[in-house]
Amino acid sequence: MSTNLDALVSPEAPVRTALKRTILMCKPSHFTVVYRINPWMDPAVPTDTALAVAQWQTLYDTYVGLGFDVHLIDPIDGLPDMVYAANGGFVIDNIAYGAAFTYPQRQPEGPAYMDWFRENGFDVRVPQEINEGEGDFLLVGDVILAGTGFRSASNSHEEVSAIYGRPVITLNLVNPNFYHLDTAIAVLDDTNIAYLPSAFDEPSLASLRERYPDAVIATEEDAAILGLNSYSDGYNVVIAARAKDFERQLRERGYNPIGVDLSELLLGGGGVKCCTLELRR
Repeated sequence: MSTNLDALVSPEAPVRTALKRTILMCKPSHFTVVYRINPWMDPAVPTDTALAVAQWQTLYDTYVGLGFDVHLIDPIDGLPDMVYAANGGFVIDNIAYGAAFTYPQRQPEGPAYMDWFRENGFDVRVPQEINEGEGDFLLVGDVILAGTGFRSASNSHEEVSAIYGRPVITLNLVNPNFYHLDTAIAVLDDTNIAYLPSAFDEPSLASLRERYPDAVIATEEDAAILGLNSYSDGYNVVIAARAKDFERQLRERGYNPIGVDLSELLLGGGGVKCCTLELRR
């Protein structure tokens, strides 16, 4: 999937530019599913920690191969979801807004990530409101798209706006399978996104249509394997390997989709983006 087939690129597609990214990841050394806090999780279904680590390593190696600056936070025994680093906070301009998780099973992750931010020179803001980091906050250019409905409280949107001084667009999620914004929207570059219409209520959908008229519209089939839970540097877009129509649409738009299999981590309700927290200095 990573081979760039120029013949499949639309002649009208703009030239895309890759920008070096700095990201934070957490190795899934303790990954398993022992509780259920989203529809993807079923403790009765066996998980393979070694396979999860191997698949995660492929993602890590892909990022390194793209020239990203990849930082690691140490995994903590007893926090199996810590691999989903995107939920650990939201970082812009060296300010790290910490996470305050909805479910008690994940609540210790918030302080763990904030400790890492402090130790690595970020200006940490301790949250007063429930939020789950980049799971529900996505930066598109100068605008923050903010999800609510299942995990992050809507008043966290006011908090994040006050911290960063940027416009925040509230989007209401209505399908429990897409419980975080980053499962229903993929940021492709500073001006465009991909999204799944059925994940949102009608006012949110109207806002997305008006703001992003040229957005990629994902199929239900690709979204159902968290195909939108992807990460882009503006040209290369790392996506779920099985998201074939999304791959086609990205290539037609001039992007370079790179497929990675994270099927084991999907058992916990996460994909590429869930494993990736952007560190914006």
